Amino acid sequence: MALWRRSQDATPDEAPAAELKRDVGAELEVAVTAPTTLAFQIAVTDHPGAHITESLTFTSNGKTITPDEIIGQHGNRIHRFAAPEGTVTASYQATILGQADPAPVRDIDLITYSWPSRYAEADKFFGFAATEFEEYVDSTTLLEKVSSWLGTRLNYVPGSSDPIDGAVDTLLAGSGVCRDYAHLVVALLRAVNVPARLVAVYAPGCDPMDFHAVAEAYVDGAWRVVDATCLSPRQSMVRIATGRDAADTAFLDNFKGAITLKNMEVTAVVDGPLPKDSVHDLVSLR
Repeated sequence: MALWRRSQDATPDEAPAAELKRDVGAELEVAVTAPTTLAFQIAVTDHPGAHITESLTFTSNGKTITPDEIIGQHGNRIHRFAAPEGTVTASYQATILGQADPAPVRDIDLITYSWPSRYAEADKFFGFAATEFEEYVDSTTLLEKVSSWLGTRLNYVPGSSDPIDGAVDTLLAGSGVCRDYAHLVVALLRAVNVPARLVAVYAPGCDPMDFHAVAEAYVDGAWRVVDATCLSPRQSMVRIATGRDAADTAFLDNFKGAITLKNMEVTAVVDGPLPKDSVHDLVSLR
């Protein structure tokens, strides 16, 4: 039984002749071994200018749960509820038709996303980043160089990092997964005075399919997405949550108690061929 369905419509005059259609979803099963409070971030943010239909269901030991929806920074949608011992399931499906308006730019964001954070320790990269990237005064070229630099020096290895690893750990290890790549991109860009943040997304074409993490950098008056893994075309990605780093964008968190993620399946597809992408292009999440 669906907990709710939501429809968000674009103004008819804004609808392009051929709209990009994306279908995304997630199915999670969580074993709760001690009573806890769970917080999920699996629902897409509002996409003004696009048309969204969605359904979201939570159950605890087979009974439907109605969560509190808490709207966080940048429209992040956190669904929170108390869970007793037993099995919790989450089921989410959404269809996004068309592309959203560009993400707004606020003065406070340009300050916040220039500071070091828990997993993107930009202050530890000042000298290193200056040596590697300070010559690229053009911001567009800088994004391309940082993305290419990471892509040639890191190996994408599932399971190679710990949830508490930060950008420094990733650089030293020489490997990681998408969140590790994104943290290192964010840290390097902040270290050369480019505001940058982390975004959790649904990513059609991503292989292996999972919740995906990318960086966003403020360049030429807009937020531009940087994905050094090159696992998915950036034009097809759908925003779930935005923040300083993974501490703000985790798809699941628990407060007290104990849990084990037993099963997770993420889906993300586009209707038709995937868009073509190039590391040389400036792309914004839409």
